[in-house]
Amino acid sequence: VAKDLGLQLPALRERGLRIVDRGRTQYFVLHGQTGHLVTAERIDREQLCPLVEKCVLRCEVIVEGEM
Repeated sequence: VAKDLGLQLPALRERGLRIVDRGRTQYFVLHGQTGHLVTAERIDREQLCPLVEKCVLRCEVIVEGEM
């Protein structure tokens, strides 16, 4: 995420970058040391998308301040 936004790791903390999921469960987080988007917990596809061939989890990356 840091690389895609063209930011250095310290800038991620300064700008208050956060990952927001639509549901109650936070499936993704930003790794503080690397700036990578990682899973926050186990994702059970069969529970989230039963009987659906294509399962999509959406999240938003929010950056405070000007880019």
